Amino acid sequence: MTDAEVQFMQKFKTGEMTVDKGTTILLEGSSSPQLYTVLSGMGLRYKTLEDGSRQVINLIFPGDFLGLQAGLMGEMGHSVEASSAMTLCVFNRAALWSVFQANPARAYDLTWIAAVEEHFLGDAIATIGQRDAAGALAWAFLRIFRRGEALGLAQGHKMPLPFRQQDLADALGLSLVHTNKTLKRFRAAGVMDWSRGVLQVMNTGALAKLALIEDQPPAPRPLL
Repeated sequence: MTDAEVQFMQKFKTGEMTVDKGTTILLEGSSSPQLYTVLSGMGLRYKTLEDGSRQVINLIFPGDFLGLQAGLMGEMGHSVEASSAMTLCVFNRAALWSVFQANPARAYDLTWIAAVEEHFLGDAIATIGQRDAAGALAWAFLRIFRRGEALGLAQGHKMPLPFRQQDLADALGLSLVHTNKTLKRFRAAGVMDWSRGVLQVMNTGALAKLALIEDQPPAPRPLL
């Protein structure tokens, strides 16, 4: 960022907030006065269904921007929950329009982030509809691991992943039993392991082959 852009973002920012694991950061149907950038920690986006169950939409990592939906549409269409302790950069939602008026470069970054989220959700829907359990989990773990590498979270073949198997099963439309059995097969084959909140990927090539995708690092993301 230029000095002028940094000064603008400092005015847009109202502070920082830390939350504990399990905290609801944004609630479906609410109109939050705040927007957030995740500085550290991980979380979940999810929708609550009529029977009280929930559908995980995607996983949240450092650098993700939260609350844009409410900022543009008036209320949240999904909830956001912390899966670990998180630190959030807090912005005033009422000042969102000033980003588009006074700082087109930052406004473009917001548009880029929204477009990337749309692209990811398209891939996720294709995964749920067309990939089998092994392919779906391979796609998810390879994407997660490459994102962790880009964020500097990976140390060698390992990175923190503080989610439950149920969270990933929900996100991919799989049963917990099927997810668990597939993970055991991956572990036995020496492809990857996920236990005690740590993801270890030993063979990215095998994951890419199972997922029928090219293994490539994610594009650099702008940070708000």
